[in-house]
Amino acid sequence: MARTDDDTWDINESVGATALGVAGGRAAETNSADPLISDPYARLFLEAAGDGIWKIYLDDEPPAELAEVDPRFKERMQVSMSYMGSRTKFFDDFFLAAASAGIGQAVILAAGLDARAWRLAWPEGSVVYEIDQPKVLAFKLETLESHDVTPIATHVGVGIDLRQDWPKALVDAGFDPAVPTAWSAEGLLPYLTAEAQDLLFDRIQALSAHGSRVAVEAFTNDFFSAESFARRQEQMEQYRAVAIKLGGKDITESGNLLYDEERTEVADWLEAHGWTVTATGAEELLASNNRSIPPDLGDGVPDSVFVEAQLA
Repeated sequence: MARTDDDTWDINESVGATALGVAGGRAAETNSADPLISDPYARLFLEAAGDGIWKIYLDDEPPAELAEVDPRFKERMQVSMSYMGSRTKFFDDFFLAAASAGIGQAVILAAGLDARAWRLAWPEGSVVYEIDQPKVLAFKLETLESHDVTPIATHVGVGIDLRQDWPKALVDAGFDPAVPTAWSAEGLLPYLTAEAQDLLFDRIQALSAHGSRVAVEAFTNDFFSAESFARRQEQMEQYRAVAIKLGGKDITESGNLLYDEERTEVADWLEAHGWTVTATGAEELLASNNRSIPPDLGDGVPDSVFVEAQLA
């Protein structure tokens, strides 16, 4: 079953299940010897989701079956944790810096199972809007509420697909486009078509007052190339049979979840629309956190660029 324009998902299927993998990375990084982040709620989501390949993040050692198909799986998992920790810290620092500068309104696009409204030290009066599929947000809220976890900032969930008219839903939920906003797009863009990506930034632009900021995990066109796609498919095929054998749900049964097509570079788009931009490559970001990638591992981290920008 391939992606379609109107596809939807629950937390343990299709694109939704990728949020569990990301939560797993945050849980593993939080529990590591020298963590870059603290996300005490990530583990709660994995436990609430039931059986699945994401449970490997709760184990001290990966399953032997994965080591059999990929002898360097443990190394890849360690690099993945470093990437996830660095990525999470990048966006955490972005939101805290924006809030400290007086930006009291934040919007997290495709929020998934991140719990920033609950775990960051937001100044009093901060409002965090989260946009994602209704089932994903419902699962997150139900899990946190069942553990008596309350948000630090005012949290407003906006349950809508980003391919629909989310700007109207956001404004209807109380968002004020006349004041500066801190926006984030993390782990999102490859799940959009090139056309949908441009539309996303058009909408952000239309809703952003002067002084607004945005942070984006962008991906180079090398990431979307046919060669890169083929490498990812080959690696996924190695793991999918093991996932099924271990009793987990095979999210690849939904077909390729990403849209591998050339698109506008995010930094270029933002600069052309009046934003002041800084960009940091993935390996540079990891190095700034004293994390490294074995030089012979190959495809250790995605071809990504972490972009921050401010609208003059």
